[in-house]
Amino acid sequence: MKINETQTLTSDWGALSPHLIASFWEVDREGNKKQGSNTVVQAAVTDDASLEVTLNWQSPFEQAGPETKAPTLFAMLQSGLASDIFDKLGFDKQADSNSKATRLLQQFEGRTGITQLNSVQVFNGMPPAKIQMTLLFRAWRDPVSEVEIPFNQLMEWALPIELAKDSTLLTNAFEALKGSKDWIEAVLPSQAPTLLAFHYKGRTFAPMVIESISQPLTAPTSKDGKFVELSVPVTLATLAAIDRKYWQSIQKR
Repeated sequence: MKINETQTLTSDWGALSPHLIASFWEVDREGNKKQGSNTVVQAAVTDDASLEVTLNWQSPFEQAGPETKAPTLFAMLQSGLASDIFDKLGFDKQADSNSKATRLLQQFEGRTGITQLNSVQVFNGMPPAKIQMTLLFRAWRDPVSEVEIPFNQLMEWALPIELAKDSTLLTNAFEALKGSKDWIEAVLPSQAPTLLAFHYKGRTFAPMVIESISQPLTAPTSKDGKFVELSVPVTLATLAAIDRKYWQSIQKR
């Protein structure tokens, strides 16, 4: 492969519309293509691929009413149960339907402390957006180049680049004090998974992380045990919560 030449790892999709094929490549935290990385993984998207954006709107003052202080008592008052109990227990031998106590209790029926003011919703943040889909890798000619290699590359991107072995903060601190290891490596000895761009139907989401990925081990294989088809459930998430500017940039990347 020539320098700066893109290496595309994909199956042979023939005349399938490119809009039905998802592309993945490495990016930095700004969503720009990572320097020195020229690999692109492509796969067809099957089932329903959906983008989920959860917006947390809450009514923080809903719990400020008297119902929350004595919920059982006010439930009895609002439902009319309190006046019924008062009558049946015969606390007032002179009581009738016009008694002051009965009329007072009856006034609570159907009343509530919820108002438009204390039920106003306020925006209380949001988690990163998520995309769930199923990717299809399948081979027409070569299971290794069309299925095994593209899937393995995607799995490597999903996994941590490196996890430190037999290291603790205390031992790393001693090594840093001796000068055999710098403090950044001592405090954070492992390397997190890479960030990716996800391009599908003319839209590019970046940076993204792979939250989950599955390999169906019972998928069909060739006579030498190489997978000839893989349906891979994947969950992607944006690196952070998105805003209007991010949404507008999706179409422009």
